[in-house]
Amino acid sequence: MKFPLRTRVAAEFLGTAFLLAAVVGSGIMAERLADGNAALALLANSVATGAALVALILAFGAISGAHLNPAVTLAEVMQGSIAWPDASAYVVAQVAGAFSGVAAAHLMFGLPLFFASHHVRTGRALAWSEFVATLGLLVVIWGCARTRPSAVSFAVGGYITAAYWFTASTSFANPAVTLARAASDTFAGIRPADAPAFIGAQLAATVAAVLCFRWLAGARVGEAHR
Repeated sequence: MKFPLRTRVAAEFLGTAFLLAAVVGSGIMAERLADGNAALALLANSVATGAALVALILAFGAISGAHLNPAVTLAEVMQGSIAWPDASAYVVAQVAGAFSGVAAAHLMFGLPLFFASHHVRTGRALAWSEFVATLGLLVVIWGCARTRPSAVSFAVGGYITAAYWFTASTSFANPAVTLARAASDTFAGIRPADAPAFIGAQLAATVAAVLCFRWLAGARVGEAHR
Protein backbone atom coordinates (compact mmCIF):
# COMPACT_ATOMS: atom_id res chain seq x y z
CA MET A 1 0.00 0.00 0.00
CA LYS A 2 1.38 3.39 -1.02
CA PHE A 3 0.48 6.22 1.32
CA PRO A 4 -0.44 9.71 0.07
CA LEU A 5 2.49 12.10 -0.34
CA ARG A 6 1.36 14.29 2.56
CA THR A 7 1.39 11.26 4.86
CA ARG A 8 4.83 10.17 3.68
CA VAL A 9 6.19 13.69 4.06
CA ALA A 10 4.77 13.91 7.58
CA ALA A 11 6.49 10.62 8.43
CA GLU A 12 9.80 11.95 7.13
CA PHE A 13 9.38 15.12 9.19
CA LEU A 14 8.51 13.28 12.40
CA GLY A 15 11.13 10.59 11.92
CA THR A 16 13.93 13.07 11.29
CA ALA A 17 12.79 15.25 14.19
CA PHE A 18 12.93 12.33 16.60
CA LEU A 19 16.30 11.28 15.17
CA LEU A 20 17.84 14.70 15.87
CA ALA A 21 16.21 14.86 19.29
CA ALA A 22 17.94 11.56 20.04
CA VAL A 23 21.31 12.59 18.59
CA VAL A 24 21.48 16.01 20.25
CA GLY A 25 19.61 15.10 23.43
CA SER A 26 21.76 12.06 24.12
CA GLY A 27 24.86 14.14 23.35
CA ILE A 28 23.86 16.74 25.93
CA MET A 29 22.97 14.12 28.54
CA ALA A 30 26.17 12.17 27.86
CA GLU A 31 28.35 15.27 28.18
CA ARG A 32 26.70 16.24 31.47
CA LEU A 33 27.02 12.79 33.02
CA ALA A 34 30.41 11.70 31.66
CA ASP A 35 32.33 14.17 33.83
CA GLY A 36 34.78 15.09 31.08
CA ASN A 37 35.29 11.53 29.80
CA ALA A 38 34.90 12.06 26.04
CA ALA A 39 35.08 8.35 25.22
CA LEU A 40 32.23 7.57 27.62
CA ALA A 41 30.17 10.45 26.24
CA LEU A 42 30.70 9.25 22.66
CA LEU A 43 29.75 5.71 23.64
CA ALA A 44 26.49 6.88 25.17
CA ASN A 45 25.76 9.17 22.21
CA SER A 46 26.44 6.44 19.64
CA VAL A 47 24.39 3.75 21.38
CA ALA A 48 21.42 6.08 21.82
CA THR A 49 21.59 7.17 18.19
CA GLY A 50 21.82 3.61 16.87
CA ALA A 51 18.94 2.45 19.04
CA ALA A 52 16.79 5.39 17.97
CA LEU A 53 17.47 4.64 14.31
CA VAL A 54 16.29 1.05 14.71
CA ALA A 55 13.07 2.19 16.37
CA LEU A 56 12.38 5.01 13.91
CA ILE A 57 12.98 2.90 10.80
CA LEU A 58 10.67 0.23 12.19
CA ALA A 59 8.04 2.88 12.98
CA PHE A 60 8.12 4.85 9.72
CA GLY A 61 9.62 2.45 7.19
CA ALA A 62 6.30 1.10 6.00
CA ILE A 63 4.92 4.62 5.50
CA SER A 64 7.65 6.63 3.78
CA GLY A 65 10.58 4.23 3.55
CA ALA A 66 12.10 6.05 6.54
CA HIS A 67 14.78 7.80 4.51
CA LEU A 68 15.32 10.43 7.24
CA ASN A 69 18.28 11.56 5.16
CA PRO A 70 18.55 13.61 1.93
CA ALA A 71 21.42 11.37 0.80
CA VAL A 72 19.16 8.33 0.93
CA THR A 73 16.42 10.21 -0.92
CA LEU A 74 18.84 11.40 -3.60
CA ALA A 75 20.12 7.86 -4.08
CA GLU A 76 16.53 6.66 -4.50
CA VAL A 77 15.89 9.38 -7.10
CA MET A 78 19.01 8.42 -9.05
CA GLN A 79 17.82 4.82 -9.11
CA GLY A 80 14.35 5.80 -10.26
CA SER A 81 12.64 4.61 -7.08
CA ILE A 82 11.08 8.00 -6.25
CA ALA A 83 10.07 10.95 -8.45
CA TRP A 84 11.83 14.31 -8.17
CA PRO A 85 8.71 16.21 -6.92
CA ASP A 86 8.19 13.67 -4.14
CA ALA A 87 11.90 13.67 -3.34
CA SER A 88 11.95 17.47 -3.05
CA ALA A 89 9.09 17.31 -0.54
CA TYR A 90 10.96 14.62 1.39
CA VAL A 91 14.13 16.72 1.61
CA VAL A 92 12.26 19.82 2.80
CA ALA A 93 10.53 17.72 5.45
CA GLN A 94 13.82 16.14 6.53
CA VAL A 95 15.58 19.47 6.95
CA ALA A 96 12.62 21.04 8.75
CA GLY A 97 12.31 17.95 10.95
CA ALA A 98 16.02 18.02 11.75
CA PHE A 99 15.89 21.60 13.02
CA SER A 100 12.70 20.85 14.93
CA GLY A 101 14.41 17.92 16.62
CA VAL A 102 17.35 20.08 17.64
CA ALA A 103 14.97 22.69 19.07
CA ALA A 104 13.08 19.99 20.98
CA ALA A 105 16.32 18.64 22.49
CA HIS A 106 17.45 22.10 23.52
CA LEU A 107 14.11 22.82 25.18
CA MET A 108 14.28 19.53 27.11
CA PHE A 109 17.62 20.57 28.60
CA GLY A 110 16.80 24.24 29.20
CA LEU A 111 19.01 25.59 26.40
CA PRO A 112 18.31 28.32 23.81
CA LEU A 113 16.19 27.13 20.87
CA PHE A 114 19.14 27.43 18.46
CA PHE A 115 22.71 28.61 18.97
CA ALA A 116 25.57 28.26 16.50
CA SER A 117 28.06 25.54 17.30
CA HIS A 118 31.72 26.28 18.01
CA HIS A 119 32.71 22.61 17.73
CA VAL A 120 35.52 22.60 15.14
CA ARG A 121 35.32 19.70 12.70
CA THR A 122 37.55 20.61 9.78
CA GLY A 123 40.21 19.12 7.53
CA ARG A 124 40.54 16.63 4.71
CA ALA A 125 40.59 13.66 7.04
CA LEU A 126 37.16 14.49 8.42
CA ALA A 127 35.71 15.20 4.97
CA TRP A 128 37.07 11.84 3.78
CA SER A 129 35.54 10.24 6.87
CA GLU A 130 32.15 11.62 5.88
CA PHE A 131 32.57 10.22 2.37
CA VAL A 132 33.39 6.78 3.78
CA ALA A 133 30.62 6.92 6.38
CA THR A 134 27.95 7.93 3.87
CA LEU A 135 29.07 5.46 1.21
CA GLY A 136 29.01 2.65 3.76
CA LEU A 137 25.58 3.63 5.04
CA LEU A 138 24.06 3.64 1.55
CA VAL A 139 25.68 0.35 0.63
CA VAL A 140 24.30 -1.24 3.81
CA ILE A 141 20.80 0.08 3.07
CA TRP A 142 20.92 -1.01 -0.58
CA GLY A 143 22.28 -4.46 0.16
CA CYS A 144 19.88 -5.24 3.00
CA ALA A 145 16.85 -3.82 1.19
CA ARG A 146 17.41 -6.30 -1.63
CA THR A 147 18.38 -9.38 0.32
CA ARG A 148 16.97 -9.01 3.85
CA PRO A 149 14.54 -6.07 3.95
CA SER A 150 13.32 -6.98 7.43
CA ALA A 151 16.85 -6.42 8.73
CA VAL A 152 17.36 -2.89 7.35
CA SER A 153 16.52 -1.13 10.61
CA PHE A 154 18.95 -3.23 12.65
CA ALA A 155 21.66 -3.02 10.00
CA VAL A 156 21.43 0.77 9.80
CA GLY A 157 21.36 1.19 13.57
CA GLY A 158 24.33 -1.13 13.97
CA TYR A 159 26.31 0.51 11.19
CA ILE A 160 25.83 4.05 12.49
CA THR A 161 26.74 2.96 16.02
CA ALA A 162 29.95 1.44 14.69
CA ALA A 163 30.69 4.36 12.35
CA TYR A 164 30.61 6.79 15.29
CA TRP A 165 33.79 4.99 16.34
CA PHE A 166 35.61 4.01 13.16
CA THR A 167 35.33 7.40 11.42
CA ALA A 168 37.23 10.50 12.52
CA SER A 169 34.13 12.64 11.94
CA THR A 170 31.88 10.43 14.13
CA SER A 171 29.74 9.70 11.08
CA PHE A 172 27.16 12.41 10.45
CA ALA A 173 26.45 10.76 7.03
CA ASN A 174 23.37 12.93 6.53
CA PRO A 175 23.11 16.48 5.08
CA ALA A 176 19.99 17.36 7.10
CA VAL A 177 21.65 16.16 10.31
CA THR A 178 24.77 18.18 9.48
CA LEU A 179 22.82 21.40 8.89
CA ALA A 180 20.79 21.02 12.08
CA ARG A 181 23.75 20.08 14.26
CA ALA A 182 25.42 23.34 13.19
CA ALA A 183 22.67 25.06 15.20
CA SER A 184 23.60 23.25 18.42
CA ASP A 185 26.64 24.34 20.44
CA THR A 186 26.71 21.04 22.31
CA PHE A 187 28.63 17.76 22.24
CA ALA A 188 26.96 16.79 18.94
CA GLY A 189 27.47 20.15 17.22
CA ILE A 190 29.50 21.19 14.20
CA ARG A 191 30.75 24.69 13.45
CA PRO A 192 28.64 26.20 10.60
CA ALA A 193 31.81 26.98 8.63
CA ASP A 194 32.70 23.27 8.64
CA ALA A 195 29.29 22.00 7.53
CA PRO A 196 29.68 22.62 3.74
CA ALA A 197 32.69 20.30 3.45
CA PHE A 198 30.78 17.55 5.29
CA ILE A 199 27.73 17.97 3.06
CA GLY A 200 29.86 18.03 -0.10
CA ALA A 201 31.52 14.77 0.92
CA GLN A 202 28.14 13.20 1.73
CA LEU A 203 26.71 14.15 -1.67
CA ALA A 204 29.82 12.90 -3.48
CA ALA A 205 29.49 9.61 -1.61
CA THR A 206 25.85 9.37 -2.68
CA VAL A 207 26.83 9.54 -6.35
CA ALA A 208 29.62 7.01 -5.77
CA ALA A 209 27.20 4.69 -3.96
CA VAL A 210 24.70 4.73 -6.83
CA LEU A 211 27.48 3.93 -9.32
CA CYS A 212 28.52 1.09 -7.01
CA PHE A 213 24.92 -0.20 -6.85
CA ARG A 214 24.68 -0.21 -10.66
CA TRP A 215 27.95 -2.07 -11.00
CA LEU A 216 26.95 -4.66 -8.40
CA ALA A 217 23.52 -5.14 -9.99
CA GLY A 218 25.10 -5.46 -13.44
CA ALA A 219 27.63 -7.98 -12.18
CA ARG A 220 24.86 -10.02 -10.61
CA VAL A 221 22.85 -10.04 -13.84
CA GLY A 222 25.96 -11.00 -15.79
CA GLU A 223 26.63 -13.95 -13.49
CA ALA A 224 23.03 -15.09 -13.81
CA HIS A 225 23.36 -15.37 -17.60
CA ARG A 226 26.54 -17.48 -17.52
